[in-house]
Formats: sequence, structure tokens, C-alpha cells
Amino acid sequence: MSRFRLLLILLLLAFPLSKSFSQSAILSDSSKVSILTIGTANESHTLYGHTGLRILDEQRGLDVVYNFGYFDFNTPYFLAKFVKGDLQYFVATNQYRDFEYNYREENRSIYEQELNLSTIQKQKLLDELNKNLYSDERFYTYKFIDKNCTTMVIDKVNDVLGGKIITTKKPVTVTYREILNPYLSSNFFQKLGVNIIFGPKTDKKAEVLFLPLELMDVLKTTVYNGKPLVTETKTIFEAKPVKTVSYWNNIYVFSALVLLVIVLKNNTVYLTYFTILGLLGLFLSSVGFYSLHEEVRWNYNVLLFNPSLLFLVYFFKKKNRKWISNLALFNLACIAVYLIVIFNKAQLLLFMPILITSTVILAKLARKNKKTKIAKA
Repeated sequence: MSRFRLLLILLLLAFPLSKSFSQSAILSDSSKVSILTIGTANESHTLYGHTGLRILDEQRGLDVVYNFGYFDFNTPYFLAKFVKGDLQYFVATNQYRDFEYNYREENRSIYEQELNLSTIQKQKLLDELNKNLYSDERFYTYKFIDKNCTTMVIDKVNDVLGGKIITTKKPVTVTYREILNPYLSSNFFQKLGVNIIFGPKTDKKAEVLFLPLELMDVLKTTVYNGKPLVTETKTIFEAKPVKTVSYWNNIYVFSALVLLVIVLKNNTVYLTYFTILGLLGLFLSSVGFYSLHEEVRWNYNVLLFNPSLLFLVYFFKKKNRKWISNLALFNLACIAVYLIVIFNKAQLLLFMPILITSTVILAKLARKNKKTKIAKA
């Protein structure tokens, strides 16, 4: 028998035993429960960090991390389900040593905060986690703000605490968008894309505690039964600084490229510019109707990235001066409304180059193609 086959059989035999043990494990008084917070990285799925729950009981030989937020790339129609918002995510576990090793390899910081829970509360939490892990409750529908790896952990811990002990700091003074944008400060085009696709929900006050590092900060001052819920925030691993210099991924290059459209004074450039904006608007409109993600619905950015610009391009090619003027004026009116909507919002500066360029060109087209009445003698 080959070594590979022998190893495979041993693993298959061992899995049910470990599953049975973890399901029926009775924690000792020396057991510990802690929340693990993972720092951010540059990939799209790592921009906001990660939250896990660690159950440690050295007497029982147990050291497991429960993670919410897993999904299967092999799910049929994966991309369509992901965009629509009905892709099923699930909870899974890692041995702590593997968990720590993986994030060290990714050069992502690891922080640990032990929770001040009674043995009964720890047992209740473990039983609830295993109930989720080994039943249909393992799967859930992910929501970017309302149901993610952080909110699920908060809900589980609050349940054993008997109330909403872990919650946002009051009064809430910032919006979801204002919390999200600093995480994207090192990548301008990602920041621009996120602010384009996210709509009104992200402009609401951030009543939901939904990001890992925000949770870690809140836990430092959370009090339960007159005592700190977390006595210490321990740094397991501090990511090594990575210097990245980009000469193009910034607002200055973006502004120069967009404003160059005005300077060139070229009809082909104008049409290309409006086609891009119109296609983006068509995408935003389609996703807004199709998707169940509340963050992308009723997106007022369609006032700037307006699908009607595609009709403007069409009538420009047909040399229909009347409709060129009408559509230019219509889009100028939409921009005026848009400015009122976002005047006091965090993304105003991001979109200013597009606002200026679109306004200048549309005004030029409206004026140039306006019908003039010939006075009678």
C-alpha cells in the first residue's frame, strides 16, 4: 500500500473521531475563548480584515478557530449568485496553528482578545458554534454590512452574554462610507470603484458594527457586569511594513486623464468618454434592480453615470441636433440634482473631475446644437 493511500485512509478515519469529539467536548474550567482579528491586505477580499473565534482548552487538547465567511468558487452560476446576493456562505474551522501560520505567511497582523466569560457561557458558545457547523445552519446568505464574518461573531457572543453588550459606540457620528473609505486610501481606483457601486445605504449612520478592526477597537472599552469584557489586546503577529509606490494609482493622474478630455476638444474623445459613463450607468441600473444587496440598490450615481448618455452618443452620430441638445440639457439637470445629493458626502472630491468634465462638455454640446429661430422681416 502506498504512503499516499495510507495517509488518506488515516485522515478519513480520523475525521469522524475529531468531529465527534468537538461536538461532544465538555470544556474545562481553564478553557479560554477569544476573538481573533486579522489585519488588512491589498487584495479585494482582504481589504477589510477578518474576524474569527478561538476556543482553547489545553486540558482537552482543543485549539480551534471558527470562521464565518467561507464560500465555494465551484458553486453553479457563482458570479451571478454573488452579484445577485443569494450566494450561500458557510462557517468552517481551522486548527489554530494552521490559522496563525496562514496569516503570518500572508504578512497580515493577528490580534487576540480573550473574553471574560464563565465556563457555562463558554460551553454554551461552543455548543452553538458546533450546532451551526454540523447542521444546515452552517450556511447563510451573506450581507456586506448586516451579515458577515464580524457581525456573525458579535451575534454569537452577544447571545451568550444575554443582550447587545457588544455594539457600536454611541452616539454614532459617522456613516458606513466614511468608515470604509480610509481602508481604501492606498488604492485610489479601488476607492473610486467602491464609491461608484455603493448607494444610499452606505451614507446612513453606521449603527451596525461590521468591520474587524472596528470591533477590536470597541472591545477594548466594552464593559460586562461592571467589568471589562476584554482584559488585554494581545498582538500575536505584527505585519511587516510593505512600501508600495504607484505613480498612476492616485487622484492626480485620474484627474489629469479626465480633464484631458476637455483639453483635447475632439468629438471622438467626447463620444468615448460618454460611452464609458453611459455603460457604467447601465451596469449600476441593472445591478440595482437585479441584486439583493441593499448597498447597491437605488444608486443615485446613475445621475452622473447616466445611461441616457448612450442615446446622446447615438444621436451625435446621427447628427440629430435637436436630441443632442435635449439630452445634453437633461444630463446637465441630472448633474445639478446629483450635486445637491452628494454636496455633504464623503465621495464629492472623488467625483469632482468627472463632474467638471461632464458639465463643461455637455454645456458646450447644448449650446452648439441649440436651435436658433430666424427672425422674420
